Amino acid sequence: MQRNLIVTKDGSHTVAIPEWEVSYHSVYGAVQESLHVFIEAGFRHWWNLNENASQCVIFEMGFGTGLNALLTTLEARRRQHKVLYETVEAFPLEMEIVEKLNYCYALEESFWQPVFHSLHTCEWNSLQHITTFFSFKKERILLADYAPSEPVDIIYYDAFAPAAQPELWTQEVFEKLLAMLSPDGILVTYCSKGEVRRAMLAAGFQVEKVPGPIGKREMLRGSRLKEKDLV
Repeated sequence: MQRNLIVTKDGSHTVAIPEWEVSYHSVYGAVQESLHVFIEAGFRHWWNLNENASQCVIFEMGFGTGLNALLTTLEARRRQHKVLYETVEAFPLEMEIVEKLNYCYALEESFWQPVFHSLHTCEWNSLQHITTFFSFKKERILLADYAPSEPVDIIYYDAFAPAAQPELWTQEVFEKLLAMLSPDGILVTYCSKGEVRRAMLAAGFQVEKVPGPIGKREMLRGSRLKEKDLV
């Protein structure tokens, strides 16, 4: 599978797969998209609703470039909130590409480059304490084979688009994801397609449309149905 490094409109990198006609992040801006979808609508939103929580457990579907993990590491340190971050990646990026990714420099956080590098080079299938506030575990497996170590508070659902990987956007997949969530857990995804929203609803999610990042009108955020919603 050919993977090409490209520069997006905010100056940060993404990786394109010509064969599938997809990229790991938005061509309108990799960093701005991840900040909007996963940090603002996911991480910050959850913490604002759970201010007294001792830690946040995050699962990311598709470690990919490591951008979402890096941004979460930075946000956890700024807020001084503890995070347990687990992710799966069946097809890791080649280190030749990883070493060229410019996220720390695009964020003007070049000090964090060694930490970003460690996310890619640390041991698989083993919990790593990356910083005081960020513990990290990556598994080289498919989503179907993953089981969280404890209930998940936030799911970053960052699979490739349904046109490229339709098997990852089905009702059955979302049922698995819903079962992983803690009672107050949420799922955020850049995707807002009607078929995806319907699959989430059929799986038992309560789904809301949220304003999307630059280049997308909407995104989706899902949560567990509360008892009052079941009446």
